[in-house]
Amino acid sequence: MGILNTTPDSFSDGGRFITEEAIIRQIDAMIDDGADIIDVGGESTRPFADPVSLDEELRRTIPAIKAIRQRYQLPISIDTTKSEVARQALLAGADIINDISALRFDPQMISVAVGSACPVIIMHMQGSPKDMQVQPDYDNVVKNVSAFFRERIAWAAQRGLDRQKIILDPGIGFGKTVTHNLSLLKNLQALTLLGCPLLVGHSRKSFIGKILQLDADNRDVATAALSAVCVMNGVALLRVHDVKKTVQAVRLAEAVLAAP
Repeated sequence: MGILNTTPDSFSDGGRFITEEAIIRQIDAMIDDGADIIDVGGESTRPFADPVSLDEELRRTIPAIKAIRQRYQLPISIDTTKSEVARQALLAGADIINDISALRFDPQMISVAVGSACPVIIMHMQGSPKDMQVQPDYDNVVKNVSAFFRERIAWAAQRGLDRQKIILDPGIGFGKTVTHNLSLLKNLQALTLLGCPLLVGHSRKSFIGKILQLDADNRDVATAALSAVCVMNGVALLRVHDVKKTVQAVRLAEAVLAAP
């Protein structure tokens, strides 16, 4: 899953893809590099980020989705917590809802998800982007995230969402310390026992920088290394900025898994 941030303030590539020309150039590059899905987001979810208005998020995302759909048929996901953004994105050609709030922030999101019958990515986050990194705390991060997903799956299923449409994202970097992130990555197979595909969004995250003393622009090799770890542990989808390096890492991991 290639990341397309149409925001001026995302932690890694904010402001780079806000014109149609820049968007198409980036999409072309990601698809050439092997992206299977494009994830479009119009609101930064970096730590301490402020929310944006509905109108502004629509202005940033809908034209981008239409531009992609006019050129390509690959799946598009809309990264949003707002039901109206999701609804209009699906009408514009998106195929997947990617909700970092796990359908909690907007009471109408579940209706959009059920009504569209599209796949839905639900993510674990402690708090909100504004406060999630203030003081993250867990009794046991893997057990707590697993319990959160069990509750969310049951809640969504009770409201008509097909369990087979649910994809789980443990929310690397969303209300987690370095140790929390590493524990989740080490124990991904425990999360696969929940019976839904796993997505991991670890790309260029700050915990990589803290471990390796690297700024965001120099974390793609490390991201690719972790991508291989994820594939070896049952992850189905990887949300990344640098598609080319990730594809190489995935192919190597798959080759190892396929060996006798």
